[in-house]
Formats: sequence, C-alpha cells, structure tokens
Amino acid sequence: MNYGHPLRFGAFLTPANSPPDGPVQLAARVEALGYDLVTFQDHPYQPRFLDTWTLLSWTAGRTDRIHLAANVLNVPLRDPAVLARSAASLDLLSGGRLELALGAGAFWDAIEAMGGRRLSPGQAVEALAEAIDVVRGVLDAGEPRPLRHLGEHYRIPQAQRGPLPAHRIPVWLGGYKPRMLRLTGRKADGWLPTLAAFQPGEFAAANKIIDEAAQAAGRDPAEIRRIVNITPDLPVEQLLSLVLDDGVGTFIVMSDDPDVLERFAQEVAPQLREAVARELPAAPAAVFRAAAVRAKRRPGIDYDNVPASLAEAAVEPGDLDYARVRSTYLRGGAPGLVLRAGSAAEVVDALAFARAHPALPFAVRSGGHGISGRSTNDGGLVLSLAAMNTVEVLDERRRLIRVGPGARWTDVADALRPYGWALSSGDYGGVGVGGLATAGGVGWLARKHGLTIDHLRAVEMVLADGSVVRAAEDENPDLFWAVRGAGANFGVVTSFDFEADEVGEVGWAQFVVGADDPAELLVRWGAAIEAAPRDLSGQLIMGRPRPGQPGIAQLMAMVDSDDPQTIIDQLTPVASVGPLYQQNVVLAPYAAVLAKAADGYHRGEGEPVSRSGLIQHLTPEFAAAAAALIAGGAVHWFQIRTVGGAVADVPADATAYGYRSANFSIVVMGSSRRRVDPLWDALAEHFDGLYLSFETDQRPERLADAFPPRTLDRLRELKRRYDPRNLFRDNFNITVETR
Repeated sequence: MNYGHPLRFGAFLTPANSPPDGPVQLAARVEALGYDLVTFQDHPYQPRFLDTWTLLSWTAGRTDRIHLAANVLNVPLRDPAVLARSAASLDLLSGGRLELALGAGAFWDAIEAMGGRRLSPGQAVEALAEAIDVVRGVLDAGEPRPLRHLGEHYRIPQAQRGPLPAHRIPVWLGGYKPRMLRLTGRKADGWLPTLAAFQPGEFAAANKIIDEAAQAAGRDPAEIRRIVNITPDLPVEQLLSLVLDDGVGTFIVMSDDPDVLERFAQEVAPQLREAVARELPAAPAAVFRAAAVRAKRRPGIDYDNVPASLAEAAVEPGDLDYARVRSTYLRGGAPGLVLRAGSAAEVVDALAFARAHPALPFAVRSGGHGISGRSTNDGGLVLSLAAMNTVEVLDERRRLIRVGPGARWTDVADALRPYGWALSSGDYGGVGVGGLATAGGVGWLARKHGLTIDHLRAVEMVLADGSVVRAAEDENPDLFWAVRGAGANFGVVTSFDFEADEVGEVGWAQFVVGADDPAELLVRWGAAIEAAPRDLSGQLIMGRPRPGQPGIAQLMAMVDSDDPQTIIDQLTPVASVGPLYQQNVVLAPYAAVLAKAADGYHRGEGEPVSRSGLIQHLTPEFAAAAAALIAGGAVHWFQIRTVGGAVADVPADATAYGYRSANFSIVVMGSSRRRVDPLWDALAEHFDGLYLSFETDQRPERLADAFPPRTLDRLRELKRRYDPRNLFRDNFNITVETR
C-alpha cells in the first residue's frame, strides 16, 4: 500500500563532539547533496555527545533549506511544555524547517541517573501520549486561553501558548511495540522506526497495527507518514518494495561518512525516484487535511471543492495559519474559510466559489486593518488579497506606479522614497492599499494633495460575474467613477495605477496640550487648521480624563515642506491652541512617519463600535455637544482628521466620495452600540456625510449619510448593472431599491 506521500530522503548523524563543529559541517554537506532532512540522535546521558536540541538550533543557523529533526527526542528528559515552546521558536527562526520526532524513552538506568523518572513500558507510552497532548496544546497559539492539562504524568495548571510556529510542526513517533504502534495510529503524524529492528514480515504487521488504530480513532491512515532509518547498502529493489508495499515515504540514511552519503544521494536516490515514478501513476496534487482539522469545519461550505488554484493556500479553522488570518487589526473573527489569492485569475476562481455559497457572509480583505469590521466574519468566506502586494514604477517621468491591493502603505511609501515621491494614504502604514484606495484615503497630506483616490488613474478589477476589466477615465468611466469612494460594492480591485506626488522631507509634529475645556480647545484648533496654509494637515485625539488627571489632547500635524522656518511658522498656531505640555518636531521622510506599522499577524478581539461624520466647521455648538459626548465615557476616544483644501478642489460629482466641502472627519470608537449610537445620533444635525472606512453602523439610513442623493441614485443604478445579485454585500452595502 502506498499512502501518497512524496518521496523524501534524510541523513541520520551522530552528535559527537569531536570536533564540536563536525556534525554541523556534515549537516551542511548533507544539504548541499540535496537531502531533504537531517536528523541527530538524542542521548543526553552520553558523555561525548552534544546536546541534540542545541545542535539542531546551531545547524538551523548554518543551513538554508534542509529540514531538521531529532531521531528521536528523549521525552522523559524533556519537559513537553518547554519543549513545545522551544520547537515553535526554532521553527520560526528556521523558516518552518523543524519536524518533531519523539520517543517514549529507553536506557532507564541512564535516564534515572539524569534525574528522570523510571517508568514501566506501559507507563512510558501513557506518559508519551500525554506529552503529545501538551506539546500540541502549547503549539496551538491560536487558542487564546492558557493550556491546562491535569494528567497522571504531566500536570500543567496554566501554560502560556505559542509562539505560533511557521508551519504545522508534525509529531513523529519512534517505536516498535504494539502499544507504541497503536499510539502512533491514534495521535502521530509520522512513524519513525529503524528497519534493521524488524524481522521479515514484522514491518508490514506493524504498519497494519498503525492503520487499524488510526481507523478506530476516525483517522485516515494516510495522515501518518512512514519514515524509516536504513543502512546505506540496501538495494534499490528493496527500497522500492518498501515504498510500494509498505507506504514508506521517507528514507533516512544512517551514516556519518560523507562519501557514503554522497554515493547514496547521487546514485541510489535518483534510481529510486525513477523506479517509483514508473510504478506509481502521477496523481494530481491534493491538499490533505487531517481528521482533527476537518473536524473544525463550519457548516455550509463545500470544502472539498475549493478551486485547485486556491486549495493549497486556503486556510480552514483547524489549520495552523488560521490564527494568522481569522482576525483583523481591531476585530476578532471566526471565518469558515479564508481564500488567499495571488493573482487576478485566482480572484476569479474565488468569486466563483463565493457565488456558489450565496447564503454565507463574504468579506474581501487587503491588509486586514479594517476598522469598519467588514473584512472578517463568523462562519463565512474571506477573500484575502495580502499576497498581491507588489509596488511597481510604470513611468518615472509621469510618476505613474502600479500597486497591488494587498500592499501596505508603509511598503508603498518605502518604494517611492528613493524617487522623492509620496502618496497621501491614511495615517498608519499598516493599512492595506485595497480597502483605503476604494473608499477615499484621508491622510497626512490631504489638505495639500487631496485624497488617495484623487491620484488614481486606472484599476484592474474582477466583477461579480468573474469578468476582468480595466476602468479609467477613458475605459469603463462609470465604473471608474464608482470605484473612487464606493469600490467595494462593485468588484475586487486587483491592481491600482496611481500618479504619485513629489514630496521630499516633511515636518512631523506631535504635541500634547491641555484640554480642561474640551469645547474651547476644539473651536480653537478647528480655527487654526482652517487658517493654516495647505501645506499643513493634522489630527486631534481626545478621551475622557482619568480621575484626578487633567484633560489633555494629542495633536499631530505634518507640514509638506523641508524648510525648518516654514515648518515652525505653520505649526506655531496649532501648538498654541492650549497649554503645551509636550512637543516633538522632526524633519523626516514621509516614509519614516508611515514606518510605525507593526509586523506580524493581527490579533484583534471583540467588536469595537466606530462611528464617523464629516463636518465643515468646528462650531461652538458642535464642540459643546462633542465635549459632552467625550465626558459621558461611552467612547474610548474621539478623533478628528483634517480634510478640506485640495480635497474640496475636486468637483463634488467627480467621484463617488461624497461631501468634499467638509474640512474635518470625525471618528469615535467605543465598545457598546447601545451606549454609543444614541449619543452619536444626537450629533447628526452637525454632519454633512460620513467616511465609510470608519463606520460600523449597518443601519440602512447610513447610506444617505455617506452619499449625496444624486450620487446614491447613480450608485444604485450601477449596482444593478454590475452586481445585481449583491455578491459584494458584506461591506458598506449599497442596496438596490425596488421600483
């Protein structure tokens, strides 16, 4: 029987310490010879052996490609919770190259002499079974709660999980006796015996025990890779029989002789590969998921028919990568399937899959910042564009660039910096291009250079029916109009063509000012902004003061000038709106300001409530109402971004972005709709429009707040034409009213 695992080869090396670097040098040679795996014995009680875990770590740093494993780790002398964290760390540092091979223990006199507990054979297997649970529990870093395991052999009252490894680290077991074989079938990802330990017929019998135990546990025996330690003198015919009849997928050559290892790699391995290719018909590559993963699948999703182009990169709730893709910057999510597209063709396939699941929530995600909460869901589909993250200069003379939707704005800023260019693009570098560039783009340069969408010259996008189109002023102009401000309703943009601005170093300022009278401060700051030259754009953030603490506001501003005196002159009125407690003003590249973007994956939790409004002036009446809102404690923070200036220069009907006459964009965030909504609704009389990227309210009347009446009518007509079945509904959805 063959289990369908691709053929791999490894080496089994002795961790001798004479010379200390010898095993590492030999491992590097093994990698150069093309082996897939290098393994080391683990006998901590041997006086002339290096510590295997230290050796694995050092080897990982001296190699680039080859996978690493012990052969096998002596679990009675290695605490499983600590071992799991060590494994996750080494897997991350090595780029996902660790395999975790475990043994129940042998040589009990030596183990006991090292401080380990002497166990009977049955106890040793039971302890190993518990150790596997502990290891896997700690490696499950996507589970937010600490691990608790109160077993007979291991008591873990509260172990912190993680870090999340780079890949799902397989657990292999080495053993020969029936108890170990049954444990392998129940729990392991691989079986790692030494072939010489078996008499004729015993290997097949052991395999049969593993298969029966796997099936009894509800597993497919093919989940378990068969890995065998062999002597280098075995003929190809015998190795071929092990592949065809016994399902062996990995052969590990036991030798420390580099010449022997070279001969095997250059002669035996190629012959065996050719023989296997002749005997086994080539089958289409399939993405195999273990029973434990399939058990976490959500209802209503046809997992077995995910398009082939997306299957390998797709992430299910039971997959290791699920923790990396389930949530966004601020919001927790639990989607049933995340489809990770890397091209427009794969987006086409993803939309076809989404159309086949009309009852499920469907979110489209670029960088995953998603304050509005629409780029994740519970039990539905998510199309992630994060892999489409290229930034390309198309025409240096015209400053024309092409950007993938999954790029982050810090990446764009870094790519443009050598040219002396920039795009006004939000205020945080971790934001993805796709979401912002279809909604508006209020950034640090907005008053001088306008919104991000004002620099958009063309898009490639996939429509709801799967067709791929280009939209620009001279091609599909109605779609191009809609994309700039309401784009998430009409398709998935797979590339953006922007015309960048010439931007050198800028003045970047951060102030903390007193806000004992918040209303007065808002009026003074608003007046200072409106009177400022367009070079200056900025932000204000306030919250309810802590008990016994004075009220403060954080002010941030950017001046698009590299002249220090100009920067000081323009910042002084802003810094003078209240008592100045703290200041920091620097001359820096625009890219340096956007560089404050956290790496790694998003770990948002909960469902924050965000509300948005656009307003022309910060009047005393509005300021008083805003101050009362802040003092009430329903919102965590209150934020104002500056617009106006160049934003208002664009005709109101030139794009779908509405209400360009506003000078300020207001945002509040809290945790309870019950508390936030009525207070915010009371401010509605002061607003003309809202910015949909910061709006979580799904009530239908928000459409009328976001878009002027004629704009909304036009958008509804285009929605009927381009997305009549409302595939793109789980966003700031433009509903099609019946007539």
